[in-house]
Amino acid sequence: MKSHIQSLLEQTLATLIQLEIVPSDIQARIQVDRTKDKSHGDFATNLAMMLTKAARKNPRGLAQLIIDNLPASSHIAKVEIAGPGFINFFIDENALANQLQDALEDEKLGVNLPESQTIVVDYSSPNLAKEMHVGHLRSTIIGDSVVRTLEFLGHNVIRQNHVGDWGTQFGMLLAYMEELQAKDGNKASLELSDLETFYRAAKVRFDESEEFATRARNLVVELQSGDEYCNKLWRKFNDISLSHCHEVYNKLGVSLTRDDVHGESAYNDDLAQVVSDLETQGLLTESAGAKVVFQEEFKNKDGEPLPIIIQKADGGYLYATTDLAAMRYRANVLTADRALYFVDLRQGLHFQQVFSLAKLAKFVPDSMSLEHLGFGTMNGEDGRPFKTRSGGVVKLADLLDEAIVRANELVRSKNPDMDDATVEKIAKVVGISSVKYADLSKNRTSDYIFSFDQMLSFEGNTAPYLLYAYTRVAGIFKRAEDIDLSGAKINLEHEKEKDLGNKLGQFNEILVRVSAKGQPHVLCGYLFELAGAFSSFYEACPVLNADSEAQKQSRLLLAKLTARTLKQGLALLGIETLEQM
Repeated sequence: MKSHIQSLLEQTLATLIQLEIVPSDIQARIQVDRTKDKSHGDFATNLAMMLTKAARKNPRGLAQLIIDNLPASSHIAKVEIAGPGFINFFIDENALANQLQDALEDEKLGVNLPESQTIVVDYSSPNLAKEMHVGHLRSTIIGDSVVRTLEFLGHNVIRQNHVGDWGTQFGMLLAYMEELQAKDGNKASLELSDLETFYRAAKVRFDESEEFATRARNLVVELQSGDEYCNKLWRKFNDISLSHCHEVYNKLGVSLTRDDVHGESAYNDDLAQVVSDLETQGLLTESAGAKVVFQEEFKNKDGEPLPIIIQKADGGYLYATTDLAAMRYRANVLTADRALYFVDLRQGLHFQQVFSLAKLAKFVPDSMSLEHLGFGTMNGEDGRPFKTRSGGVVKLADLLDEAIVRANELVRSKNPDMDDATVEKIAKVVGISSVKYADLSKNRTSDYIFSFDQMLSFEGNTAPYLLYAYTRVAGIFKRAEDIDLSGAKINLEHEKEKDLGNKLGQFNEILVRVSAKGQPHVLCGYLFELAGAFSSFYEACPVLNADSEAQKQSRLLLAKLTARTLKQGLALLGIETLEQM
């Protein structure tokens, strides 16, 4: 309905331009918002106040002209002017009922599909030198939720898992693997199964032995030059590392596959060309032997230009070089309209600089949108980055295992007579969903406190609450299996029916917001409010014991649409629903 009103206003603006009431070169962003007070209608716009200066007219008078030229619509019951020039729209209740009826019959729940774009989404991107830890959680699940939403809206989404599989640390790891294999090949594979232990042991050898360190540095050079022996060891290391990652992805229910891996190594052959192209364009400057780019818009606190280092004095490349190569690949090979980067907020300056340089160097066209969708940190209850009790990094796999164990205890306490297999199945869904939802429900840009007790609660905006809300709605149909709804129609008579109907009607605009801003917490908040609206409706409006058959069927349709919307919304968050809890 919101998009319908925006369309009506766009047509009205075109008419006002034709009538020369507003100038033809006007650039107006038409904004339509839901009202907080229903006495002011369902939607409102400030378009008249935005146009008043250009039209040189009183805003209330201009608002009246907008209303007078608004195309007729069966969806709008009435339009009123409020305050200094707001225009309030009251939706016809029959139109809302028809919208909900159409949503029930539509696979996409009545969601309007935008013009399809090719969108590259860069997310998760663990460093293959170590096992995935809790620091990888936010990028992985936020990115995956946005990917699912974009695909639901019909976009061509290309996942890119830009894993850290290249660089100087791999010489150290390869040297240690080589050393272990020379002693005992089986031991090498065994130790590598625990990546953290392997990495620490390799670092100790690097620090204590100059001979080992020299061998490690030589292996880096050999690896980068394409030496087959080094590449064979490197591929084995990456294969084991990626196996660890995908075990975690499977447990998390994340849609990334091996085919989505396109790591730093994929761009190695293009790095020298990146440097050459920047040099040809006269963008490179030498500083202390390194090749750098200065852009006037980026300065330090003393007002001096900040450099982007493209190539170190020793000839090595940096993240900026690889990112520029990746952007060029995503623009020219993947032909992306948008590229979304779900990376820690602390990398904000880096992305601002490389995005600006990529456009300046024409590595990507001006029409391509480059977006760093940063996120805050996950902290422990002491407000500091989440650690183990001993102060070490928490492995993501261990965190998920603990969540399942705690969920198992919770489910068993509420269902003492349930068989073990069912408890385990429910506990796995509840445990994983709780971790994911606790993160996704927070504003992406905010830090948040990780708490098992809060995330496993059945009260408040949590996964257990929403999973239970879904089973409660779905449970109605177990008691109504013999009711034929084939010819039923939705009628919104009771105030709580209208409230639920209005909330169901917002699903489309919520998904638009998630896809535009990369903010899954908006969808989480909506689903929580939808569950609350259904609860209020269910308490005030008997469903199976309604006053008439038509009323019962209408309320069952509302319940059915609620169940489908909750299930679809949770699926877009990467959360599996349950039929019993």
